[in-house]
Amino acid sequence: MSPEARARLLDYVRGQNSTGFLVIRDGRVLVEANWPAPAADRAFAAFVHGRARDGALLVDVASAQKSFVSVLVTMAADKRLVDLDAPVSRYIGQGWSRASPAEEARIRVVDVLTMSSGLDKSFGYAAPAGTVFSYNTPVYAVAKRILVASAKRPLDAITRDWLTAPLGMRDTAWRKRPAAFAEVGNDSGLVTSPRDMARFGGMILNRGVAENGKRIVSEKGFAAMFARSAVNPAYGRLWWLNGSAYVIGPRGRRDGPLVPAAPADMVAALGAFDNQLYVVPSRGLVVVRTGAAAPDKNFDQQLWQHLMDMVR
Repeated sequence: MSPEARARLLDYVRGQNSTGFLVIRDGRVLVEANWPAPAADRAFAAFVHGRARDGALLVDVASAQKSFVSVLVTMAADKRLVDLDAPVSRYIGQGWSRASPAEEARIRVVDVLTMSSGLDKSFGYAAPAGTVFSYNTPVYAVAKRILVASAKRPLDAITRDWLTAPLGMRDTAWRKRPAAFAEVGNDSGLVTSPRDMARFGGMILNRGVAENGKRIVSEKGFAAMFARSAVNPAYGRLWWLNGSAYVIGPRGRRDGPLVPAAPADMVAALGAFDNQLYVVPSRGLVVVRTGAAAPDKNFDQQLWQHLMDMVR
C-alpha cells in the first residue's frame, strides 16, 4: 500500500462531505476515519442519529438499505416463508397497487427486487411486470411489507434476529423518518455505522457466511441476489453490479460500467448523500463511505481511482 496514495485518498474523501470512511482488505483495516457532519447541510442533519460506540456518526444510509432488505428477503425464501416467484398479493393482499386485478396478479416478489414491477411511483400500471427496469423506491418499500407479513414479526425483530445479531452489528436499527421525507414513499430508514456496514459487507465478501463461520444466506440465494437481471445488467436483486456494458440508473440509461475505475466484479449498496458500501471479491475489499452529498458529481469514479492507486 502506498502511503502517499493513502494520504491523497483521505484528503479527497475528507473534502467530499464524508463523515465516515473505512477500507478493509482481507480482514485488515487499511483506512479508517470519521469526521463531523457538515454544519451547513440541513437536509443531511435529519439523517444523523447520534454516535456509535466507537464515536462514528450513526447515519440513515438512504437507499443503501435496499441491499440489506435484499438479504432479508433472500433469508425469508431460504426459510420457505416467501416464494420469490409468487405474486406480491399472496403476502399483502389484493389491491396493494393501482393496477388492474389481472395486471397486479402478475407482479411477483422477484419483480419488486429487480425494480421491474411495471408500476410507476404512484403504483399505477406502466408496463407488463418483468419487462422494464424502473428505479422505484415506493414500490421497493413493499418488500418490507412482504417480510413482515410472511414472517409475522416486526421488521426490527426480523432484522435483529436474522441479520444484525448474528453478524455482530450492534449499532444498526430501523428508525421512523421525519414526515418531511414521506414523499419518497419509504418511511423507515436504516440507521447504521461504518463499522456495522463493513461487517455486513464482510458477509457479502464471504459469499453469505459470517465471520464466525455461520452461514447467513444459502449459496443458491446468494448467487441469485447478484445475477444480472434481464432488464438491467447493472442490477441484481436490490444490488448494483459493476462490469456491465451499460447501466440503467435512476436518471436513465448510459453506456459503460457502473464505475469504470473499479474492478469489474464490484457489487454495491448505493444510497442518497453518497452513502455507499462496495464489495470487491477479487481484491478482498470492503469499502464504506457515509456522509452528506459529495460536491464532486463524479464521486464514485474519482474515489475508485484513488482507491486503486492505493491498493494496486
